[in-house]
Amino acid sequence: MFDKKELEKVARAKAEWDKEAADCEERNALFETVSGLPVAPLYTPADVDGLDYGEDLGVPGEYPYTRGVQTNMYRGRLWTMRQFSGFGSAEDTNQRYKYLLSHGQTGLSVAFDLPTIMGRDSDHPYAHGEAGKCGVAISSLADMEVLFDGIPLAEVSTSMTINAPAALLLAYYVAVGEKQGVDSKLLRGTIQNDILKEYIAQKTWIYPPEPSMRIITDIMAYCADEVPKWNTISISGYHIREAGSTAAQELAFTLADGFAYVEAGVAAGLDVDTFAPRLSHFFNAHLDFFEEIAKYRAARRIWAKRMKDKYKAKNPRSWLMRFHTQTAGCSLTAQQPENNIVRTALEALAGVLGGTQSLHTNSMDETMALPSEKAVLIALRTQQIIAYESGVANTIDPLAGSYYVEYMTNKLEQEAEEYFEKIEALGGVLKAIEKGFFQKEIADAAYAYQKKIEAGTRIVVGVNEFELADEKIEMDLLKGDPAVEEHQKKRLAKVRAERSEAEWKKALDGLRQAARDGTNLMPHFLACARAYATLGETLDILREEFGEYKETPMF
Repeated sequence: MFDKKELEKVARAKAEWDKEAADCEERNALFETVSGLPVAPLYTPADVDGLDYGEDLGVPGEYPYTRGVQTNMYRGRLWTMRQFSGFGSAEDTNQRYKYLLSHGQTGLSVAFDLPTIMGRDSDHPYAHGEAGKCGVAISSLADMEVLFDGIPLAEVSTSMTINAPAALLLAYYVAVGEKQGVDSKLLRGTIQNDILKEYIAQKTWIYPPEPSMRIITDIMAYCADEVPKWNTISISGYHIREAGSTAAQELAFTLADGFAYVEAGVAAGLDVDTFAPRLSHFFNAHLDFFEEIAKYRAARRIWAKRMKDKYKAKNPRSWLMRFHTQTAGCSLTAQQPENNIVRTALEALAGVLGGTQSLHTNSMDETMALPSEKAVLIALRTQQIIAYESGVANTIDPLAGSYYVEYMTNKLEQEAEEYFEKIEALGGVLKAIEKGFFQKEIADAAYAYQKKIEAGTRIVVGVNEFELADEKIEMDLLKGDPAVEEHQKKRLAKVRAERSEAEWKKALDGLRQAARDGTNLMPHFLACARAYATLGETLDILREEFGEYKETPMF
């Protein structure tokens, strides 16, 4: 990309500059990224002298998609603006969704409570005190009907952050669509459905890896025919980063999981081009502005190359990586919480400049409670100001060609490739999980980061520097209603009393038989949903057939 003689001139000029810069006094600061990568004082063409424009960058909408997956990106359509939301009862969350949609949100993103995430009904003993606390409580199709009451599913895209029970929640969504008269082929949205990162980072699993992967490939096969506009997995680096990983680890571990799903789909007899176009990704937007932008660009390039060259995908849509971004929850502070508005704005801007297709902005009060209406509106307005006032959506990949950004993109790609080699040497993703490789790498990175904060070498404004003496935080926090649990128990009792016992039993027996004989589970999840079998009743069938996963302790 650069003339050899010109590079020699640049190198001479840089050497002269280095001599002058050596005499300049530098402030006492940590000149490295959030992830610990050293940052040089100056970058020149010599730092990216091997860059091939066609092979490494190209143009937006074309292989290798480094510069974006759509030809005209945000000049054609802005990213989908989502606010991750769910709390209390289905009625409570339905009202929040309508509030957000009325203020310009363009997609829904469902947060479920812990009992739902773990596949337990709201009246299960394990759910006591947790129903509706950190997300919406969904225990049957009846709850899902209320959650989307008055929201036309043909007109919105819905993302559901659910993993082990993802197949059943998708079945509930399809069944609600049926009741609204919406053909499943028109439904648009995403289930997270990324069980591998649960074993690696978030730890909310139910079943062991092998049957969990079977459920995922069943979803892929079913949706390819019946729900073709649905993203069957959102391969999630977000929780890996929230657990304490570096940017390179988030990049490498997320893509390694993605490739494991591709291999599982192929092993299950699916043509890669039947399911790969509906795989999506989900990344964190942390505070190191340029490192994050480079991470997204490197991710697209790595995915495109592997899908084309290793997995022999023929459809260009299988090569391109579409992803959702959420600003970093772990970067927010309880101290001086208004500062979180600024942090979120910078992180959201990095996501946009990195070419995200969908964005969630965290609210300033999320370290203390689920977002209040005021806080969530500020978070949504942050996206809208970036979209309509900042000018960054007017041109595509405006930081391309920046010597620093291109260097960092190459550096993160290189580090990811080194991790891929380590994972392969361990026997692949599942073997690496069993050996605790990912867990230890993340724990070590989190420890190193925390040590820098405690030593004061990494400054967190309001926490270890620029503190306010006798700070008093006065915010109207959202408080959960303890009556939600009783409300849920009453609805569950009503569901059980009014459903057809014969249909309920037939649906659960069919699911059990499918689990045993290897037929696709999705039609049986739908039958259970339509028969108003509860979440816990349905998933307990598979607990009995597949068992529950126990992690090997690592010390």
